[in-house]
Amino acid sequence: MSNAFSKEERVAFETLLEGFNDAEVMSRNVDKYVTDGMTMARANDTMWLPQPYIMQSFSGMDQTSNFKDVTQLSVPATLGYSKSVPWTMDAKELRDALQEQRLGDSARQKLASDINVAVLAAAATYGGLVVKKGTPTGFDDIATCDALMNEVGVEQFDRKLALSSRDYNRIAGNLAGRQNLENRTETAYDYARIGMVSGFESFKLDYPKRLQAAAGGGSITIDTRAAANNFYTTRATSTAVTGEVGNVDNRFQTITVSATAGVVAGDSFTINGVTQCHLISKEDTAQPKTFRVVSVPDGTHLVITPPLISAQGATDAEKQYQNAKVAGTGLATAAITWLNTVACAMNPFWHKGAIKLLPGSYAVDNNTGASILRGKTDSGIEVVLQKQYDIATMKTRFRVDTLFGVVNAAPEQSGILLFDQT
Repeated sequence: MSNAFSKEERVAFETLLEGFNDAEVMSRNVDKYVTDGMTMARANDTMWLPQPYIMQSFSGMDQTSNFKDVTQLSVPATLGYSKSVPWTMDAKELRDALQEQRLGDSARQKLASDINVAVLAAAATYGGLVVKKGTPTGFDDIATCDALMNEVGVEQFDRKLALSSRDYNRIAGNLAGRQNLENRTETAYDYARIGMVSGFESFKLDYPKRLQAAAGGGSITIDTRAAANNFYTTRATSTAVTGEVGNVDNRFQTITVSATAGVVAGDSFTINGVTQCHLISKEDTAQPKTFRVVSVPDGTHLVITPPLISAQGATDAEKQYQNAKVAGTGLATAAITWLNTVACAMNPFWHKGAIKLLPGSYAVDNNTGASILRGKTDSGIEVVLQKQYDIATMKTRFRVDTLFGVVNAAPEQSGILLFDQT
């Protein structure tokens, strides 16, 4: 016969869920994509999510030659995080119900932190928009992130910004000194809170990810001429040598460079003569296009995000999703300039729809001798509490589990703000 939960334990679980909701600061600020347990089990816990279409327009009455296929892009999303907090309590320890509740609270804090860290990692690791700044000055720093998003074509609502505690407080200090802003200065001074700034809802991080200074040096170059094939050709699917057709993840590209010594994942850079264009109008913004290093396969190749879609291949798909302009016919040795020149905290900013959180679920059998309680947090993450007694040791095992996935579906709708750079 399975163990029965006492009323005190049920109350403790309800309190655990309430605390979980309070702690899910970051996961409440991304999109949720509801998954079906049976479908995910059959798909090996991976599904492909569609990216927004970007269409082309043409002038004139006669459009006969412009009726062409449209390329739809998609990205893989996986329930890749299986987090659990297990512990045991013996028959003497269980006499103190308060101890059990404290352990439950600690489990909740850790799992909530795991979810927040996963969301932040997705935004900070794959965010393709990079803003480099010196000492924080306040509004102007965040307004630069706003301008960059506007120039790319990101929707002007649901924008989020998460700042490390030190950077957040420095900006709050700047705001507190502006005595001409009614009410805002008191909030900044009393609570170190900056609220909405330049269209971004801001949050304070107590565990930001850090980025080390780039060690690749200033001599690395890339060939940006069309013949070098360092531009990316967008495609929805690919065909294997066996004839099997599969989806393509268009968020990443492998480029050839002169050397990769010292380059590591996370480094950010620009390329001489490569500028950002508006993703919809295709107008040249005259601003350097920013890229992130995802991995370093060998001595001459880098995997980057976003890909360099310059339309140098002139396919319809490239024109549809073009994100960059290459000056003239390109350069044989275009210089790469590293942006992260000083080690610092990464302050991610993103459009809410760019980051997807996928709540998962476990099919835990209720008839195996363990007692089971289930609940969902505000963000849809299922929490499972299990309890099982061992008569041989008079110990009871507890575990709290979650299953979820996080994916940065749009690297060009997310990025990082770097302070103290030279």
